[in-house]
Amino acid sequence: MTDSSGQDVTHPREGEGHPLSASRRGFLKFAALSGAAVSVSMSARRAMADGAIGYHAMDLPDDKLVDMYRTILNIRWHERTQADQMLGNPEYRGYNHFYAGQEAVATGVCAALRNSGPFDQIDLVYSSHRPSGHAIAKGVDIPKMVAEMDFRATGMNGGYGAEMHISDPAVGFIGADGMIGPAPVIASGSAFAFRARGSDQVAVVFAGDGNYAAPHFHSTLNNAKLLDLPLIYVCENNLYHQYAHYSYSCPHTDIADAAAAYGIPARTVDGQDVTQVYNAAKEAVDRARAGGGPTFIEAKTYRYYNHWGAPGAKQGELGAFGYDPLAITSFRPEREVRAWMQRDPVDIARNILVDWGILDEARAAAIEEEVKAEIKAAFEWGLSQPLCTPEDGLKHVFAEGTVVPRQFG
Repeated sequence: MTDSSGQDVTHPREGEGHPLSASRRGFLKFAALSGAAVSVSMSARRAMADGAIGYHAMDLPDDKLVDMYRTILNIRWHERTQADQMLGNPEYRGYNHFYAGQEAVATGVCAALRNSGPFDQIDLVYSSHRPSGHAIAKGVDIPKMVAEMDFRATGMNGGYGAEMHISDPAVGFIGADGMIGPAPVIASGSAFAFRARGSDQVAVVFAGDGNYAAPHFHSTLNNAKLLDLPLIYVCENNLYHQYAHYSYSCPHTDIADAAAAYGIPARTVDGQDVTQVYNAAKEAVDRARAGGGPTFIEAKTYRYYNHWGAPGAKQGELGAFGYDPLAITSFRPEREVRAWMQRDPVDIARNILVDWGILDEARAAAIEEEVKAEIKAAFEWGLSQPLCTPEDGLKHVFAEGTVVPRQFG
C-alpha cells in the first residue's frame, strides 16, 4: 500500500496473507524470527518502527489505544483553542508555552503509569515548561484547567497557579515549575520516598533539552543511580530552549548519552510516535517497580509554536512561522517547522490505528470532532467562571494561630 506521495506504508496485519496469532505481539515475534521486515516508511503518514520494541503497544487492548489517540487530540485541540483565544480574544488573560507537536510524548509515557487510586499508590508526574500536555495526559479536569489558566477563582488551583504552576495531586500531577532545573530534583525526592517506604510507585519528570545545562540535571542522575531510585527522566528534546538550538549548550547529539555515562539505562525514541514512547516508558516503569532503578528516555520531538505565546501564528491555523519579537529575529527556519509538521503525532497515531484495523478513517474523524466539541465546551465553561479578586492575593499567605518553636541541633 502507498500513500498520496507514492511512498510505501505497508504494515503487516493479522489475517491479510500473514499467519494468524493470538495477539499483535505474537505476530511481531513471528515476523522477527522469520526475518520479516516490520519497519514502515518515514513518510508523513507513519513513523519508523524501532525494531523489536513494537511488542508492548501491540499488546494493548483496542480501547486503550483509542484512549491514547483521544488524549493526543485533547492536548492538540486544547493548545489550538488556547492559541486562538490569545490571538482573537482581547479579554483572555491566559498564556501558555504550547505543547502542540509533542503530544505523543506525554501521552505515551502517562499511558504506562498508574493514574487512579489512592494517593499513596498512584505514580507521580512532575512538569516544567509546557505543562498542559503533561497535565491532560495524566488525567486532570480540563475545564478546571482552562479556568485556572485564565486566573478564574474556580480553577483547579483557585486561580493562583495559572499555567506555570498548575497542579492536581488527585491524579498524581504534582505540578509544573516555572524555573528551568529544579523539577528533576523534586521528582527524585518523591522517588526516594517511594523507595524508603517500600512502595512500588514511580516518579516521572518531564524536562526539556534546556535542562541539560542546569546542575540539577547531573545531580539528579547521579543520585538516582547511586540510590537506585524509581525515577524516570523524560527529556523532551524539541531542539530549542527558548530561542537557541540545544547544540549551543550541549555537546551531545543524543542527550541520552549523558545519562548513560552515569550507568543509567538510556533510550532515544521517536517522540512523534506514541507507540514507541509507550514501549520505552513501559519498560522503564516495569524496571522501576521491580527495584531496577532509574531510566532516562530522550524523545526526539518538536514544538509547532514559538517558545512562548502565539507570535507568528494565525487564528484558526496550526503552528507559528516567521518573526517572533521576543526572539528579535526568526530563529527557526520555516522549512524545518513544516518538515516536522509532516510527521505529526496526530496523523501518526491515527494511521497506526487505521492500519491495525482498530479504527477506520470515518470513526477516527468522528472522534476528533467529538474532542473538538468537548474542548470548545471546556473553554466556554472555564471562561465563564468568576475571576479572582485583588484581595484573593492575600489568601494562603499568612498562617493563622501560633507556631510551636522547635529546637534544632
